[in-house]
Amino acid sequence: MLRYTLRRIPSALLVLAAGSVLVFTMLRLVPGDPALTLAGPDASPEALAALRAELGLSGSPVGGYLSWLGDIAGFDLGRSLILGGDIGTLVLDALGNTLILAVSALLIAVSLAFGLSTASVIADRRWLNNAVTVFGTLAVAIPNFVTGAILVVLFGVVWMVLPAGGIPRRGFLDDPVISVQYLVLPAVCLALPIAAALTRFLTEALRTQLAEPYITTARALGIPRRRIVFTQALPNALPATVTVLGIQIGHLLGGAVLVEVIFAWPGLGYLIERAIGARDYPVVQVMLLFSVALFVVIQLTTDLVNAWLDPRIRLGGTR
Repeated sequence: MLRYTLRRIPSALLVLAAGSVLVFTMLRLVPGDPALTLAGPDASPEALAALRAELGLSGSPVGGYLSWLGDIAGFDLGRSLILGGDIGTLVLDALGNTLILAVSALLIAVSLAFGLSTASVIADRRWLNNAVTVFGTLAVAIPNFVTGAILVVLFGVVWMVLPAGGIPRRGFLDDPVISVQYLVLPAVCLALPIAAALTRFLTEALRTQLAEPYITTARALGIPRRRIVFTQALPNALPATVTVLGIQIGHLLGGAVLVEVIFAWPGLGYLIERAIGARDYPVVQVMLLFSVALFVVIQLTTDLVNAWLDPRIRLGGTR
């Protein structure tokens, strides 16, 4: 397993390096003068020169990139020019809120997918299979912003049983009951398309395994269908499902941008939306690089979990 891990790390670092180059280059491709946009038309030449130096636009592109990368490696993320404050503090505060939302949504999605898939395969009833198919189709077809708007109108305006947005003022640990109420709507909105994709894939993977000869042998031995599904079909269907789960986590983080804006959830998505709207280029740069690093880590983790679940991947990677 260690050798496989060491073989996967260089490609992950290469992707991260390429992403950092693209992120840094984007600032230089912005139409006009970013320093003039930030400072305003009445800024003095001295202020513009200082701002260009801070943005890494005054020297050579290679020197500016290496300087920016050195600051990032030293955990000096710079300061926000429009939103105000240290970028590292802004990212850490937003990251905590996004993790709470993402983990909650992921738990809901995995639990829902696991329950629907196993129930559909074990019961093997046409009405249940049709219901699962309809759920999957609707959850994938309806965009997050439409689902979020529907949830806000129904539960936050019409019935007024849950908060329509925001987070608890005293933090999530002060009163768990209140915290859950704030978390339910955005977590469900974010989880539904992920749950639908996982349900569809896991159900098909289980059905494929149930058609294999070893399952026929197990049935001939009189082993109950429920036991066959959980002890034989499910373990063999998990490796491919984990790969899909890794991809869906990426989609989950992408969907979090819209969901956080809809529910005024002060996470990473909400932060990057504010930074883009305000043209706060230093914050946008850091957030884009952070997104690339996060996707690289998710992909690497998915590959390692797959290799742990399926020794064939691990052994094939050491040849």
